[in-house]
Amino acid sequence: MNESDTGILDEAYERFHTTGPEFDDGLTNHGPMAVEAMVRHGQDGQVHAWIDWYQDRLDEAPRGGISPVTSENWQEALGEIKRVGDWTSFMLREVELRPWRDLLAEWWPRLLPGITASATHGVIRVGHSVRALLAEEESPADGPRLAEFAHALAYWAARWSPLNVATPPYGGLLSPSAALAEVPGVPEQTIGVTHRLSQLSETPGWTDALSTLRTPESPRQVAELLSAVVDAAVLDYLAHGHANPVMLVHASTAPTAVLRTLPALPESLWVPSLDAAWLATAAITAAYRNTEAAPEDIAAVLAQTGDPQESFDRAVRHRDEHAVKFADTAFDSYERTGNKQALAAATRATLLIKV
Repeated sequence: MNESDTGILDEAYERFHTTGPEFDDGLTNHGPMAVEAMVRHGQDGQVHAWIDWYQDRLDEAPRGGISPVTSENWQEALGEIKRVGDWTSFMLREVELRPWRDLLAEWWPRLLPGITASATHGVIRVGHSVRALLAEEESPADGPRLAEFAHALAYWAARWSPLNVATPPYGGLLSPSAALAEVPGVPEQTIGVTHRLSQLSETPGWTDALSTLRTPESPRQVAELLSAVVDAAVLDYLAHGHANPVMLVHASTAPTAVLRTLPALPESLWVPSLDAAWLATAAITAAYRNTEAAPEDIAAVLAQTGDPQESFDRAVRHRDEHAVKFADTAFDSYERTGNKQALAAATRATLLIKV
């Protein structure tokens, strides 16, 4: 990001910090995540117009004061969404007291067991905020980007809910793409995410599939394996995104958020981060992927797909926040692999997701 880009992102964060993290009884405010991706990919000139279009649906920022969160009582406040204002006040105080990396190292392992909470939006918002901070580490450690980091941690903490499934040690031999192909779908796929995820433990083949991912032997292999998890989920969307165009986006954007956070974490947290990211990807895939035939010709989608920048710009023109965030992830996947099908997946999202 250049200096002008950073100024626009800071302005965007300030606008969103007057709004709540959710609206319409539980829908997540994706604004801070989407604008960070837009600025990252050179669409800073579209940011304020996009916010004007998006923000009318949002609620005001919730007030604190219900019951203050402290360093002593934080455990009892985990998962209490009605206390999100108190969580935000607490995290805003914390980022003023110590370096943000230290705060991340403390709270990341506390929050990671709740990675699927709020359909993974907590970890995704944190991942975007960390990328913004890492991009501007030469800047003073204050301001809207630091405040966004606090807001992101607070939202994850307020929505925190551990996934009630057995997590066997990941000692398999399969690549991420092969392991993801083994993930079975939950039997009942007609209700919301909480109900779907609650079926995982009783889904035949789930535990075995979860344990098939190969084990990394070094921190470098953690990053490589996590990148491959993202790449596999992006390509899986190309084939199966029609099953639920919005929710299946998160099978790749959640592990992407973890991948972007790794450089700011102590290496001792890398393997647990990979394990949680794989769990999130497998869980969302199991909850929403099915075997229905695609309604369109995938080859035709590929033919419509341009270069990486055009793929991202198309998502911005489409406007939907999920399409924008997914195009951001697909862009990164293409940069790693050179596989144009990753960009085609982003194109497909713009065709499937309705604004």
